[in-house]
Amino acid sequence: MARYLLLRLLDAIPTVLLVLTLVFIAMRILPGDPAIAALGDMATADQLAQFRAKMGLDAPLWLQYIHFVLSACTLDFGKSMMTNQSVLGLIAYNLPYTIELTAVAMLIGTAIGIPFGVVAATHRNGVPDSGMRAFSLIGYAIPDFYLGALLLIVFALNLGWFPINGGGNNFLDSLYHVFLPALTLALVKAAFIGRLTRTSLLEVLGKDYVRTARAKGAGETRVIYRHGLRNALLPLTTGMGLSLLTTLSGSVAIEMVFNRPGIGKLLINAIAERDYAVIQGGVIVFAMVVVLVNLVMDLLYIVVDPRIRVK
Repeated sequence: MARYLLLRLLDAIPTVLLVLTLVFIAMRILPGDPAIAALGDMATADQLAQFRAKMGLDAPLWLQYIHFVLSACTLDFGKSMMTNQSVLGLIAYNLPYTIELTAVAMLIGTAIGIPFGVVAATHRNGVPDSGMRAFSLIGYAIPDFYLGALLLIVFALNLGWFPINGGGNNFLDSLYHVFLPALTLALVKAAFIGRLTRTSLLEVLGKDYVRTARAKGAGETRVIYRHGLRNALLPLTTGMGLSLLTTLSGSVAIEMVFNRPGIGKLLINAIAERDYAVIQGGVIVFAMVVVLVNLVMDLLYIVVDPRIRVK
């Protein structure tokens, strides 16, 4: 396990370096001058030059790139060009809200999707199966930001059951604030997880060892959950890993719709203000989280299926 983990960490290094390079290039080809965006159109040439020197924007690109990579390796993303706050501090404040939203959405989506998928697979071509397929099509078709706007209008504005914005001040208040945004992402993910569970379980239930278990007199519940669902976990784990990444990326739009703090909202505001330091730091942290999620999924494969070993 330790050797496998080390190999996966080594594989992640080129990915992170590539992300750093792409972020650096993207920030330099974006239209607009960050100095003018920070100081305004009325700034003098001397003021703009002093700002560029302070932020290191007057150095050669190759020197900027080396400084950028070395600083990113130590999580030193500099200071915001707009507020002069530490970028790492801004990320540390907003990241827990995004993680909270993603985690709650995945928990709700999994709690809905897997049971629906099992019921659909065990009632193939029946009413539950037809309902599951209809639910999946709706979940695939509706954009999460549009669904979020509908839920916000109905349950927050009209009924007043949930808050309109914010992230909460304590644990229970945070759960109260995060439920509606998380439900928005969860309903879309539940459609995917439910359909994947149904497909994987149907494939497993058609195997010879499942028919043998039934022939030996094993109960249907034991057949479904011990022999069926347990062996369908590998493709389901892969799908849930992909769903987790799309949920993380989908949180950007949901944070804007519900006006709650998070990395997504931080990045959108930074892009609007041409705040290069915040954009770079936020994208790099997002990339690191994606790499970490992929690493965890790889390790879960071994737990789910011990036959997987590194040769």
